[in-house]
Amino acid sequence: MGDLFLVRHGETEWSRSGRHTGLTDVPLTEKGREQARSLVPLIRSHRIGAAFVSPFQRARETAELIGLHEVRVDPDLHEWDYGGYEGITTVEIHRSRPDWFLFTDGVAPGPPDHPGETPEQVGERADRMLARVEAAFANTEGCVVLVAHGHFLRVLTARHLGLPASHGALFQLGTGTLCRLGTEHGRPVIAAWNVRPPS
Repeated sequence: MGDLFLVRHGETEWSRSGRHTGLTDVPLTEKGREQARSLVPLIRSHRIGAAFVSPFQRARETAELIGLHEVRVDPDLHEWDYGGYEGITTVEIHRSRPDWFLFTDGVAPGPPDHPGETPEQVGERADRMLARVEAAFANTEGCVVLVAHGHFLRVLTARHLGLPASHGALFQLGTGTLCRLGTEHGRPVIAAWNVRPPS
């Protein structure tokens, strides 16, 4: 498999304030747009064979701003469905559940249109996405780019490395950053993480 580039969308009002932003379709802030534009030189220096993007506007706009125009929208790239914790910060959750941790505990149930996901369910989506990435590598030359969301991309990284979904907790991921997953001696590795151009 070739290089897989992961791009977390730029800043939103909710990401800035720490609110869990799963299925709520919030736009980028102007800073988020600047973060995306700053990644252009990092993307442009590679040959892109295929690109996939989450259906939400914060990811789609990021993809457009970094110069990806032929992208496939894939619903499996959406962010973790936070269920009853949508729009709530970790600090607020800890007031009633002081030991709560997303990557092991999952979320409180939400309404029927977004009931919430367990870490394992997010891992299953990540596995499906990685299968599509592998198929893309088999049918194209160049790297593959995924433009999506922080918690989902952390789980996808864990699964790429053969780790349980809960191990996504190990990979902090900032807004408007680029990561590169690759291989070394035939084994999956993290080649670069949380990369931003020098300011």
